[in-house]
Amino acid sequence: MADRVTVIGWDGSPLTPAASSALAAATLVAGAGHHLALPEVPPGAERIRLGSVSLAARRIAGHRGSAVVLADGDPGFHGVVRTLRAPEYGLEVEVVPAVSSVAAAFARAGMPWDDAEVVVAHPRTLRRAVNVCRAHPKVAVLTSPGAGPAELALLLEGVHRTFVICEELGTAREAVTVLTSDKAADHTWRDPNVVIVIGGSSAPDTAAVRGWALPAAEYGEGLGEGEHATLRAAQLGRLGPRTGDLVWDIGCGSGALATEAARFGAAVIAVDADPAACRRTDAVARRFGLQLQIIHGRAPHVLERLPEPDVVRIGGGGVAVVTACADRRPERIVTHAGTRDEAEALGAALAEGGYVVECALLQSVALDTASWAERERSVVFLVSGRRPESGP
Repeated sequence: MADRVTVIGWDGSPLTPAASSALAAATLVAGAGHHLALPEVPPGAERIRLGSVSLAARRIAGHRGSAVVLADGDPGFHGVVRTLRAPEYGLEVEVVPAVSSVAAAFARAGMPWDDAEVVVAHPRTLRRAVNVCRAHPKVAVLTSPGAGPAELALLLEGVHRTFVICEELGTAREAVTVLTSDKAADHTWRDPNVVIVIGGSSAPDTAAVRGWALPAAEYGEGLGEGEHATLRAAQLGRLGPRTGDLVWDIGCGSGALATEAARFGAAVIAVDADPAACRRTDAVARRFGLQLQIIHGRAPHVLERLPEPDVVRIGGGGVAVVTACADRRPERIVTHAGTRDEAEALGAALAEGGYVVECALLQSVALDTASWAERERSVVFLVSGRRPESGP
């Protein structure tokens, strides 16, 4: 294998003495085209155009001599170091970092970034990156060909954001463009680029309210029949919403479950046919400082134009809505029923859609702790479906 492997980050500024020394001694240099054109690259060194990092790692592992890998920014921050250090290549690397492209992008924009989410977008992960942009007010997206500013904008349709697009940072062709997300798809953007996505209210302080399945008093007006804390806790437990997910909350009612799913970091689309429910959900989300997309409309018809969900909670609508959601193949679906017959019908619809079905009868009794007398009782069937390939 290579006697020495040095990974050098480059941000357009002059190389450090350590980087220059390693590069001068290199017998193999791997990097993008603009890296290999640097005057410091030894003319007699073997050169590898860095397309597939895995392929380059195999060639470096078989090289006898000193190898240098050039990469943009900090190569340990969503960069090549992770792949090069994979056990199958057996490489020990030294890293000379530079300013990361994310730090450089925020510097060009004159913005702090300690409160930003950072995601990497490839064609296979683009949808999850978009969901992070839906849920958070400040996101840096490290893009790739086929998952750039235009593709981000197209998938964010209906959600207003401001894009700060930083192209070819550190080069003579560097450019920074600020525009609204609906205009980004009208342009052709140069790679590599970083997109800062900004919009909505300030980042929520999720630590300010401890716990989840909060009491009804946290949501202002009284909760609906299917929104009490015990049922919400069970539904959230089945759904497991997380950063990068898109949650549909159909029949959002007071907005309690939609808000709590968003507090886990998920993007949420809340749907209700009642305008008053939409207003309540919007008010609750604003109070918690959360980004929700709220759709006024009646399921199942309104669902046809929504982006693909990861998990779905159905607060009402019966078999027709369950069937329509199952057709979109989310990983998890949860709903509830007031009677066993209704629970059986909902479970049958999930099973027919190819889901593994579970049902539990939940009974909750709230007690007045002054007298320990019963204050409120709730009995409901929790019906949930799991797509088999999504795991337990």
